[in-house]
Amino acid sequence: MSQPFRLAAGGLIDRGRPLSFRFEGRDYRGYAGDTLASALLANGVRLVGRSFKYHRPRGILGFGPEESNALMQLGTGERTAPNLRATEIRLHEGLEAKAVNCWPNVRFDVGGVNNLLSRFLAAGFYYKTFMWPHWHVYEGVIRRAAGLGKAPKAADPDRYENRFAHCDVLVVGSGPAGLAAARAAAGTGQRVILAEQDHVLGGRLRWDGGEIDGLAADRWADEAIAALGAMPNVRILPNTAVTGYFDHDALAMIEAVSGDDPAAPAHLPRYRQWQVRAGRVVLATGAIERPLVFPGNDRPGVMLASAVRHYLARYGVRAGDRAIVFTNNDEAYRTASAFQAAGGTVAAVVDTRGDVDPAVAASVETLGIRLLRGASVVATRGAKALRDVAVRRADGGTLRLACDLLAMSGGSNPNVGLFSQSGGRLAFDEQLTAFRPAQSVQNERSVGAAAGLRTLDEALASGHAAGAGDGAAPRATDAHPAAEITACWRIDAPGKAFVDMQNDVSADDIGLAARESYRSVEHLKRYTTLGMASDQGKTSNVNALAIMAGLTGQGIAETGTTRFRFPFVPVALGAFAGRAHGELLRPLRRLALHDRHAALGAIMEDYGWLRPSAYPRAGETRFEAEQREARAVRDGVGIFDGSPLGKIEVRGPDAARLLDFIYASTMSTLKVGKVRYGLMLNELGVVIDDGVCARLGEDHFLVGASSAGADRIAAWLEEWLQCEFVDHDVLVAPVTTSWSVVTLTGPHARDLLAEAGASFPLGPEAFPHMSFQEGMVAGIEARVMRVSYTGETSYEINVPTGRTAELWDVLMRLGGRYGLTPIGIDAWNLLRLEKGYLHIGADTDGTTTPLNIGWDHVLRRKGDFVGKRSLMLALHRDPARLQFVGLRAEGTEPLPIGAHLVRGKGADRASDGFVTSSAYSPVFGRGVALALVHGGTGRIGETVALEHDGRRLTATIAQPTLYDPEGARLNG
Repeated sequence: MSQPFRLAAGGLIDRGRPLSFRFEGRDYRGYAGDTLASALLANGVRLVGRSFKYHRPRGILGFGPEESNALMQLGTGERTAPNLRATEIRLHEGLEAKAVNCWPNVRFDVGGVNNLLSRFLAAGFYYKTFMWPHWHVYEGVIRRAAGLGKAPKAADPDRYENRFAHCDVLVVGSGPAGLAAARAAAGTGQRVILAEQDHVLGGRLRWDGGEIDGLAADRWADEAIAALGAMPNVRILPNTAVTGYFDHDALAMIEAVSGDDPAAPAHLPRYRQWQVRAGRVVLATGAIERPLVFPGNDRPGVMLASAVRHYLARYGVRAGDRAIVFTNNDEAYRTASAFQAAGGTVAAVVDTRGDVDPAVAASVETLGIRLLRGASVVATRGAKALRDVAVRRADGGTLRLACDLLAMSGGSNPNVGLFSQSGGRLAFDEQLTAFRPAQSVQNERSVGAAAGLRTLDEALASGHAAGAGDGAAPRATDAHPAAEITACWRIDAPGKAFVDMQNDVSADDIGLAARESYRSVEHLKRYTTLGMASDQGKTSNVNALAIMAGLTGQGIAETGTTRFRFPFVPVALGAFAGRAHGELLRPLRRLALHDRHAALGAIMEDYGWLRPSAYPRAGETRFEAEQREARAVRDGVGIFDGSPLGKIEVRGPDAARLLDFIYASTMSTLKVGKVRYGLMLNELGVVIDDGVCARLGEDHFLVGASSAGADRIAAWLEEWLQCEFVDHDVLVAPVTTSWSVVTLTGPHARDLLAEAGASFPLGPEAFPHMSFQEGMVAGIEARVMRVSYTGETSYEINVPTGRTAELWDVLMRLGGRYGLTPIGIDAWNLLRLEKGYLHIGADTDGTTTPLNIGWDHVLRRKGDFVGKRSLMLALHRDPARLQFVGLRAEGTEPLPIGAHLVRGKGADRASDGFVTSSAYSPVFGRGVALALVHGGTGRIGETVALEHDGRRLTATIAQPTLYDPEGARLNG
């Protein structure tokens, strides 16, 4: 397995460590230090991907994060990762990669038929098609075609970490300006972090030549890095991409620790996210070369000129045998010289400028390289690799030149992504033909090529100044002069000339957007998807803006730019989460009785707490268990673990005053020893929670909340006290986890509780519904509430959490003679549904007010309470508003939750309400439901039609309380 395009010597690779890898099912060889891109080029692989929309063949374009063509699916199984750039994938033994967005393979892609239909798939085609007969006819096919790569279906086996750091100076980029800035700042004792996204520090010093302070540029870089590494106040982070720049000089960074190497030690995280707060930020992010826009500029073998030079010096790889250099600036001439020096043949340098500096021209002509002034490449040929190009000479004639590599250069754009994220303002520089930083709004300074500076000496001086160092700046003693450039935004010739390679946005698409009045940069972006691919338009945006400016007669500066978005480069989602996943993100809260429930075979589910949904017996389905448990409560007695119910003690002289404002019902008139049900509303009058409130003493209340609302309501009460009622003498203490609740419910609940040994009377006169008693139960200190969520005689026994299991065991041992049955959440909800009790979050949503659920009396309440003024709005008092009612289903099948009541026909057809809760009732032998229906309370007894997923159903509107409407069983 030879590497025909690998030079015999040179590059920063370890030729003593050959590596094997697979691409598209074929075996290849590379070396340690290679990227996947350099290894593929060394092996002569030109076709590496397919474009998104047209599935056109694509080759490697660049050498870093700007790469838009070579997107890979790396690895297999649970470790597979989509959409990684081949230019940033470090080669390792056994690496396996495939191109994304192609089937069955990159060489023969069925999706390539789209290219034949490209005239019908211009920008915005999806806004104008797929309308008849309706969208859903096409939806499945389009959704399958959308997206790039395949996400793994199994759980991610890798580890991720988050770190936080502070520093005086954060330097982003380790090129000449970045190293100068870091050395200057570190030399004054400041805490410095130097972040470099490449695993090799030094930036273009590693491949662009020159001398600094009498040393070769790469040697100077080695010494600078060694000096920084020896300083205790410096932290160097290679393999670390700075992805976000936020307010107050807060930055996010992603460090590839083990990256995508499966052979890395298991204890290492794959990625580590850093969140850094910096005193000052130095952006030494360099510049990105931009392509020229001409027909056929996307063919495999067409590359950026700087990338060709980079692969030569960094990896010892010559990207072709016979090259043509196409440029509008002096910089690309260095690529021609380097390519020829590496043993390649440069057939011609094609320069759009008629006037080329004589010294620059001589640099190639003395090597025997043909220079075509005032010429342009107007076409390329080759099915899956470049074969030749058509060049239009200055005299208008055309000639064909054979080549397998076209190195193009349209100039360079300062890499202003992070600067733009920081809120800084850009200015268009006509001499540079690019946008550069103009005004910083944070404590930031751009340096070197990122600031639009064009020489090595300027880069070093700007970095040293930004680091605020002592002494003189490093000096470039042998460097290239500033490259001159003449803008060339588009070659006028027939054929598809691509601007955004990844999303297949052509110059003609921009023209179409202009004709259809999508001329604003934000509209252009969304209409054409320009710059919306994973590369965020790093190589395409400026060309596109210039083309639009030319079409509209505006200047490029007036056309403007979009703001770069976080993250600057794509990031694995796991890196954001770090270790915060599974129980480390949302710990499963387990009940004190968890082991008891598990021993009974309970189905445990996450309801905020891990709670039993049902206790199926052998051979029993979950539905059968629910029905049996509900029947047992109606006929005997059930036992339910209600421990997660919110319990909040509110105590102090102003406790009653506070609760009168918090509840929609009055609590100050509640007598000691009594319990009252109440609703809590937000400022919009929307119901946010409910529960019972017990008055334990004159200035002492126990506020009940739903299980889901326990923590939220406690925080809400505290917010009111701290922000609005700072003069109130009240203490709020959440005690949910201090007390567990075991509920006995059913006709024999009183008998079992008495046998367990209650130290207080249990009769209905001495202990009526909606009251509580304190004393001993089974020898355990307890507070017992006589409240019910089932419609049966019920006792909520509150005991210290540490003694819950003791109480449960006593009740289970004594309950056999009464048919005591453990009850899960499923049956609990069925029982409350039969009784017509409200379930917040199921029977309510973010618009439900007390007036929707039959609490109209709150409007007569004296005094203010949260949400009262909102309830006075006419829309809330409209007789046709949604109102809480019951529904009796026709037949035995329960109504689907979410089914809509419908009224009218044809165009007048509209929703008349919807089902909020529904189940099959073993008591009634049919489906029962609760619903919110327009004008529902005035329509009791009416038969209504419902629809759900194409099915038509009928039901009868009834009162919500279907079971024991007189309350005899509840109060008995």
